[in-house]
Amino acid sequence: MVLDILRAAGQCQPIGFLDSDPSLAGTQIMGLDVLGDVSVLPTLRRQNISHAIVAVGDNRTRLAMAQLLSDQGFELINAIHPLSHVCPDVRVGCNVVVAAGAIVCTQATLGDSAIINTGAIVDHECQIGQGAHIAPGAILAGRVMVQQGAFVGLGARIIQCLTVGPFATVGAGAVVLKDVPNDSTVVGVPARQISPPDRNVTA
Repeated sequence: MVLDILRAAGQCQPIGFLDSDPSLAGTQIMGLDVLGDVSVLPTLRRQNISHAIVAVGDNRTRLAMAQLLSDQGFELINAIHPLSHVCPDVRVGCNVVVAAGAIVCTQATLGDSAIINTGAIVDHECQIGQGAHIAPGAILAGRVMVQQGAFVGLGARIIQCLTVGPFATVGAGAVVLKDVPNDSTVVGVPARQISPPDRNVTA
């Protein structure tokens, strides 16, 4: 998907993939070679390859790989589909993916390594933290804060001015009516916490 966005945007020339699966080395994905794993990064830098983007869905892994690439001297680029709409005053970090049909409204912030996936809506003044992922069809009302590494699932809805804590998960189709604690999982309509157990609820 990220390769498709880069090709649609037409602002760079992708040359290949890296992958941790050694069996993929030397194969092709969508017409591009799999060049090897991260051990080839120094060689690529010596060949004057200077830009990269992390096309990994897992939030923690994406953040770690982004740091590794930065440490190796690569400049992390963004992949923003021309069929998305990102308002001109949106603050966009690096290594950000915005897929087709996504809408990011005025005065929002997209942190480094964030993903705004297909058809998602991020309304005015929302703050999307580093490595957060807003899944296809999810809708965030105004001034929602999704903190580092959090995941908002397929078709979820979050009402205005709420916070989704770091590395929390909002399940697919959930309707969130109150803040989501750090490292927790909420599901359902309205969303309820299922992990870790809510210690404020008595049996």
